[in-house]
Amino acid sequence: MKEKRTQDHLIFKVSLLSISIFLMMAPAISPALPLMYHAFPGINQAGVETLATIPNIGIVIGLLISPFLIKIIGEKATILSGLILTLLAGTFPMYATAYTPILVSRFLIGAGIGLFNSLAVSLIPQFYGDDEEKLATMVGFQNVMGGLGAAVASFLISYLITISWHAAFAIYFLVIPAFILFTIFVPLPHAVKSNSKHNKDRQTINGKVILISVLMFLIFLFYMPVSFKLPALVVEEKLGNVSELSILTGILNLVSIPVGASFGFFFKKLHDKVFPIGFMIVAISFAIITFAPNFAILASGNLLLGIGFGLAVPYMYNWLDWSAPQNSVNLATTIVLVLVNVGCAVSPMILNAVTSNAKSVMLISTTFFVLFTIYAFAHYFRVHSVSSKKALE
Repeated sequence: MKEKRTQDHLIFKVSLLSISIFLMMAPAISPALPLMYHAFPGINQAGVETLATIPNIGIVIGLLISPFLIKIIGEKATILSGLILTLLAGTFPMYATAYTPILVSRFLIGAGIGLFNSLAVSLIPQFYGDDEEKLATMVGFQNVMGGLGAAVASFLISYLITISWHAAFAIYFLVIPAFILFTIFVPLPHAVKSNSKHNKDRQTINGKVILISVLMFLIFLFYMPVSFKLPALVVEEKLGNVSELSILTGILNLVSIPVGASFGFFFKKLHDKVFPIGFMIVAISFAIITFAPNFAILASGNLLLGIGFGLAVPYMYNWLDWSAPQNSVNLATTIVLVLVNVGCAVSPMILNAVTSNAKSVMLISTTFFVLFTIYAFAHYFRVHSVSSKKALE
């Protein structure tokens, strides 16, 4: 009987995917924000909400530093360094009380995640690039690991915030088992050279990559209020409490997992229609959340939002893969990730500059996604109109 390769062992797959758990965990502390509004004298609500989004700026820095660090210390050491930084910076607010050191620590947790953000994706082809079916399966699992991590964090926070807002940051102790698993079971040095040819090819971008990058910046700029403003909306409109919201967030993150995992099925059935339909669902969801009269309707809107976003965003990344110049997908992906994280980070600053009222901010996001849905339908019909004309020629 043929001996299993290292990458075919379950413990290896779990260890390799474990680092992806933290990719969406930075804003998971959002339910603790209402408890923090009065914890820092002299800091306004927008400043406190920045604690949920400043990690995205750190992620941008980490993404930019990562390639240079890899050349110096290698991929595995870069990932382990990122995990250590994530652990230390993530748990720091458990013991700190001053706003500025906590803000710096939140920036640093983003930098730590940024160091291994792109590697969490690019390592998979190194081990499974010779088997298309296994590669697709592992990429699918990698896509849902972030949602799983965010769900686990949300469930834990729903209990931890009943202790104190400091306790919410204990979720980052989850880094410890991932660090141990990756250290022991992922023999990365044996795979480092597999993509050396592609690394030497000069990478470029084109107009479509720029368009997609700008669109992704705007999408996440107006999507993020569902993270940092939803707790305030629940409190202001007396729809429930932050602990209930955290449990809801956990459930919704779990729902997003099968939606993301089944994107291939929906794309096979709907093809490019996924683009306008996905964003139409997002727009409807934001409208439901904005005008929800009770917690049940709010929960329904969030559930629908998870479905719509789970269809729309993977399509954007597929569009990026089709549009990027040959051998330039890595560069294109990095540019999109940078702009996505910048959009997430500046979202509270930009939207709070317009209004600090949670319902008004949600209404602004609703309006944007309605307009974006119109753009998506126009884009779909324009592209297919051109395709039909070419077919007739």
